[in-house]
Amino acid sequence: MGFDSLGLSPAVQEAVTESGYENPTPIQAQAIPLILEGRDVIGASQTGTGKTAAFALPTLSQIEPLGEPQILVLEPTRELAHQVAEQFEHYGKHTGCKVALLYGGVGYGSQNEQLEKADIVVATPGRLVDHFYRATMRFNAIKVLILDEVDRMLDMGFLPQVRKIVNLCPWDGRQTLFFSATMPPAIQTFAQWCLKDPVEVEIARRAVAATVTHAFYPVSMDQRDELLLSLLDRTDYHSVMIFTRTRKEADQVCAMLKREGHEKVVAMHSDINQADRMKALQGFKKGEYEVLVATDVAARGIDISGVSHVINYRVPENAEDYVHRIGRTGRAEAEGDAFTLLTADELDFAKSVEVFIDKEIPRKKLDGFDYIYTALLDDSPGAPVRKKRRGGKKRRR
Repeated sequence: MGFDSLGLSPAVQEAVTESGYENPTPIQAQAIPLILEGRDVIGASQTGTGKTAAFALPTLSQIEPLGEPQILVLEPTRELAHQVAEQFEHYGKHTGCKVALLYGGVGYGSQNEQLEKADIVVATPGRLVDHFYRATMRFNAIKVLILDEVDRMLDMGFLPQVRKIVNLCPWDGRQTLFFSATMPPAIQTFAQWCLKDPVEVEIARRAVAATVTHAFYPVSMDQRDELLLSLLDRTDYHSVMIFTRTRKEADQVCAMLKREGHEKVVAMHSDINQADRMKALQGFKKGEYEVLVATDVAARGIDISGVSHVINYRVPENAEDYVHRIGRTGRAEAEGDAFTLLTADELDFAKSVEVFIDKEIPRKKLDGFDYIYTALLDDSPGAPVRKKRRGGKKRRR
């Protein structure tokens, strides 16, 4: 099945064709016809599956330029909102429809101007509510409401604001699309409240790309930094994302890498202002930086192609975050590696990850590394050293 058989509007199909896309991903093939029929949809969604196009293409196909908001998309973070807005602009470039991007941390002037002629609004919940109180956002013409990464919005405390926004949108004639990686009871109840006779679409729940190779690297807590440096120095990588649990940790790791001669490294987390965060992300995408050190703000939904390695500086406390983190590599059938530094206090987290992905992750030692003894090393086989080729390309197995 090709995109040209899905029933997209000619203007949207033209943008898809110009992008060089011929065949939809599984989620696109399942969701697009249902959305074009006007059905409410619940998607159990992981990153890297083409989810944004799965809701952008059919909703763009259903509207004409009116100069007032008809499609409303809620995203938990500014980075995700920016990325989704870009995709709506890209796929809607021949439709004449305008996109407004709303998020906090910046002034209202430009956003007010965008809202005066916008057909599509992509927003974070807090800033959207602010625009409602300022009477700059109109909800009466909303035809499609898209709630993306709902579990993340729940984790970030946005659910009361999201409920308010749903209530502001028309009920009669409104189509609601609901995407969440997990469906805890609170979200199930919320979905029942805001959707009408929804169709459920599974999108590779708990799936990890088959092209990604996983490894736990046991190490004593005192040698975590030293092992990270050795992995970077001895691995043939193209670009690396290093995930930390906290913002402070991300800054510390970034500073440590720079002290040790890794000049093309940058940090990204919520304490960094929006302009610098976007500069870091764009610089990493363009290859100006080889290493991006980030908290989980960058794990979900951020579309970065060509990441050859993901390194977890610490095992994530929530197993589903492991899937989102490593989803940054092995995209579009490319090969990738996911390394996780493992200390004794993280064994329970490591086991949770293995249960969640239904896969045993091998423990490895880095040959030639002068380990301080830890009992975790007793059953860990040596891993071969792969010398890094300076400026080299992604390693293929």
